[in-house]
Amino acid sequence: MGWRILTREHVFEISMDIETRTAKMSRRSAIKGLAMGAAFPFLSSVVENRIAAATSKDGPIVTTNAGRLRGFIDNDIQVFKGIPYGADTEPRRFMAPIPPEPWTGIRQASQFGPRAPQIRPPARVSAAGSVADPGGPVSEDCLYLNVWTPGLRDHAKRPVMVYIHGGGYVAHAANFPIYDGVNLCRRGNVVVVTLNHRLNAFGYLYLAELGGPEFADSGNLGQLDLILALRWVCDNIAEFGGDPNRVLIFGESGGGGKVATLMAMPSAVPLFQRAATSSGEAVTALSTDQATWQAEAVMNALGLPLDQIDRIRTVSLDNLISASRASDSYGPVVDGHTLLRIPFGPDAPQISAHIPFMVGTNHDESRALIGESNQALFSLTWESLKKNLAPYSERMGNLDRMIYMYRRLHPDYSASDVFFAATTDSDDWRAAVIEIEHRATLPPGSAPTYSYELRWASPVDHGKYKACHGLDLALMFDNVALSHRMTGTDPEAFQLARQMSDAYIAFARSGNPNYPELPYWPPYDLAHRATLAFDVVSRVIEDPRGEERRFFASVPYSAP
Repeated sequence: MGWRILTREHVFEISMDIETRTAKMSRRSAIKGLAMGAAFPFLSSVVENRIAAATSKDGPIVTTNAGRLRGFIDNDIQVFKGIPYGADTEPRRFMAPIPPEPWTGIRQASQFGPRAPQIRPPARVSAAGSVADPGGPVSEDCLYLNVWTPGLRDHAKRPVMVYIHGGGYVAHAANFPIYDGVNLCRRGNVVVVTLNHRLNAFGYLYLAELGGPEFADSGNLGQLDLILALRWVCDNIAEFGGDPNRVLIFGESGGGGKVATLMAMPSAVPLFQRAATSSGEAVTALSTDQATWQAEAVMNALGLPLDQIDRIRTVSLDNLISASRASDSYGPVVDGHTLLRIPFGPDAPQISAHIPFMVGTNHDESRALIGESNQALFSLTWESLKKNLAPYSERMGNLDRMIYMYRRLHPDYSASDVFFAATTDSDDWRAAVIEIEHRATLPPGSAPTYSYELRWASPVDHGKYKACHGLDLALMFDNVALSHRMTGTDPEAFQLARQMSDAYIAFARSGNPNYPELPYWPPYDLAHRATLAFDVVSRVIEDPRGEERRFFASVPYSAP
C-alpha cells in the first residue's frame, strides 16, 4: 500500500493549520492528534491534478430528495461533501432539527460543511483529541454529511457504513482527514457516510423544566440530529449505490456513546441494522435533575434570570459558546420523551435486541487519555503510585488491594504500567464489559454481540503509548498513511489496518465480522467471554483480564 494522493479538501485542511506545523511538530503533539486527525508528511507532486478533478464541471451528479449535487472523483471513488441533511439550526435553536429547504440547479458538493460550535474538550477527551484545527467555518448551520461511494444508481445495494465522530459530546467534527472514506470503499465495495451534528449546549442542554414545550427536545438535540441524518440515508442512499436496509452505525470514543444511545431510542432503531462502538459506551446518562442543574449553571453564566429562558435563543454564538463551559458534562438526558431510559442500564435495551452489535476497546486507553497531558505519569515510582491513583479511586475500590493484584498478576509491570492498566480497566474497558454482559443476557434468539480489543502497540515514541485511545481509528478506516505519526509506517501497521477494516466491512455486510483471514471469532456469551485480540497475530481469548474484571465488578460503577 502506498501513500494516497490528497484531494483539494485535504490540501485546504493542511494549509489552514497543519502544513505549517508538520516540520516542527513534536512527538507529543502528534500523539494529541491520534483520535481526530494527524499531521501530514508531504503534499503529492501531482496534487494539482487532483485539485482540478475536485473542481471539475464534469464531476458526478446525484439527485437527492432536496436537490441535485455535483461531487468529484478521488482514486476512482465518487465523493460528495457538505451535503445538507438538515436546515440551519440557528433560527430553531434548542428545537428539533428539520430537513433542509430544497434547492434548484446543481449544488457543488466538494467542500466539507461547517463544523458545529465547539468548546474545549474535558481532559479525558482532549488528551486524545486535541488536534490541529481542520479549518473551515464554525456555525449553527452545521447539519451536513459526506458520502464516498464506488458507484451511483447501479442497484448494487452496497453496505452503508455511517460513522459518528468522537470528541465527547462537546467538540470535533467529521472534517478530519483520518475519516476519509476512500480506502474503505476501495477495500470493501461499501458506501461510507460521515456527518456533523450539534454539540455541547447547542446539542445537549436540557431546558425543558425551565422553559415551555418548545424546549422539550433540547436535552437530546445532538441525538435527534443523528436520527435525521439516518433518515436522510434511508431516503437517499440508493442513489449513491447503497442499501438502506444494510446500514451500520459505528463510532469511536464519544461517537461510540452516541451509537449506544441510539440503540435505546425508539425513533432511531428502525433506521439501522448493525451497530459498533469503539472505546465509547453509554452505561449511564444524565437525569432530568442533573441536566436542569447544568442548564441553570449555563443560564447563570449568561447572566440570564431563570424566568427569562426564551432569551437564551437569541444570545450571540460566542456568548453561548463561552457560557457552555459553565458545565463540564454534556451528554444524552433521560427526558422521558426522546430518551426513555439509560441506554445500557440496568440492562441492554430490548428494542435493539435484534441488531448485531460489535464492541471494542483498546488495551491501553489511558496512556493517551490521561498520560499524554501528564508526562510525569510515565515515570512513577511505587511510592508515588497510590497518590496518583487517588483521584480515580471512586471506581477502583481499595487501592492497596488493587495494586497488589496487578503486581501479583503482572510482576514485570512498572508503577506506571500499573497506573495505566488500572485507569483503563476501571473506566473504558469496564464500561464496555458491562454493555457486553448486558447484551449476553438478552433472551434467546437475540442478535449476537462480538467483543474485541486492540492489543497491537504502536511503535511510535519507542512504544510508549502502546494500544492507546484512538489508535484504532486509522486502522478501522485503513488510513495508516494519513496517520503515520500515530501508527508508524512499519508493515505491521498496514497489516493491522487490513485486519480491522476488513472486520468492520464484513460486519457491515452481514452482521458478522468473521472473514477468512481472521481466526474464528464467536459471539460473546457469559460462559466463554470470547474476545478477539487484534494483534500482529490476532487470536481469540476467553475472558481476557478475568481477575481484573471480577475485582472491578465488586466496586459500584461510576461514570468518569
